Amino acid sequence: MATPHNEASKDQIAPIVIMPGDPLRAKMIAEKYLENYELVNQVRNMYAYTGYYKGKRVTVMGSGMGMPSIGIYSYELFQFYGVEKIIRVGSCGAYTKDLNLYDLILVNGAYSESSYAKTQNGTEGNMLYASDSMNLVIKQTAESFNFPLTIANIHSSDVFYRENNNYSELYEKYGCLAVEMESYALFHNAKICNKRAACILTVSDNLVTKMETTSEERQNSFFRMIELALESIL
Repeated sequence: MATPHNEASKDQIAPIVIMPGDPLRAKMIAEKYLENYELVNQVRNMYAYTGYYKGKRVTVMGSGMGMPSIGIYSYELFQFYGVEKIIRVGSCGAYTKDLNLYDLILVNGAYSESSYAKTQNGTEGNMLYASDSMNLVIKQTAESFNFPLTIANIHSSDVFYRENNNYSELYEKYGCLAVEMESYALFHNAKICNKRAACILTVSDNLVTKMETTSEERQNSFFRMIELALESIL
């Protein structure tokens, strides 16, 4: 069953989806890690590939940038394609000098000022949480591979170019160690659809130290995060 944003048939989407923001990162993941994969969606160039990782069937699909975009794709996957789990893999900006470039964060909760949840179904509240059971598996997998992992709350922002950035307040008041733009909507959709979602982030820049990676590095060099997500689905 296709949707306005996804041309795949229901049987072409696996029950588990790895979801980077960048569709070119989805392409890279499929080419580097999956066997017998096929391109199942390219509407609006939001590529989705379904194949096998060590015998486990999985779909890798881009989400685009921001909560409205991941809100559409994740809702359709949960509600219309029978997807049970989504692991977002993305980049983030650190709100503390204690995080270095390429550090891994496993998101516990996503704080946001966004109206996404309230507009979608009237949900009040600014903090939404990842699946405890999925996070436990990801944590145990990271330990087995000796991947250092920080478990933390993050800030999901609607605005990238933010004037009067109050990141120190978000860090102190809500324990938000970093910022990205999607997890709050993903966690909301998982909750209302009675499904599960998790998010692994790689630090791509630091708002305190001003260190940053290039767009090419963000697309091609976040292999530990991707491998952690894929190993966790096994």
